[in-house]
Amino acid sequence: MSVEIRLELPERLVKRIEELSRKEGSTIEEKIAEIVYQHLEKDDPDLKAELHLKLCEKYLSEAEQLALKGDYVQASEKAWGAAAQIVKAVAAKRGVDLKSHGDLWRFVTKLREETGDAELGRLWHVANSLHTNFYEAWATPELVEDAINDVKTFVERLKKLL
Repeated sequence: MSVEIRLELPERLVKRIEELSRKEGSTIEEKIAEIVYQHLEKDDPDLKAELHLKLCEKYLSEAEQLALKGDYVQASEKAWGAAAQIVKAVAAKRGVDLKSHGDLWRFVTKLREETGDAELGRLWHVANSLHTNFYEAWATPELVEDAINDVKTFVERLKKLL
């Protein structure tokens, strides 16, 4: 179960959280959840993995909804976010904290080597092309939809590692 909470925060605090999340390549929502987690349960890797898994599922659902509405640029970013969150969930379960895009790439490479599943690397590349599409908006609707399906496959494969 997850609960949605609406917060009213001072603008200065929001700007600081935005700066931190931008620097780390995360969303504001993820950064706030991480801050709360660090304050309350920093020694519970299962809880942190669950936090990332919930964000993954939320972002994947949002990606699908946005694609149905024809907003392929935003759908691209949400699908990339889902892929990043499932990687962070697997890492968290192992007590590993990923803080940068480079950390994500290195961890996916490690999972690829551990599992012998070369497809993980290709699927991760696809997810990252969606992140690029968010900024460049070059992908056609058909390719974005295909990529979202690849992200679903990536998520399902990594869920098995939880």
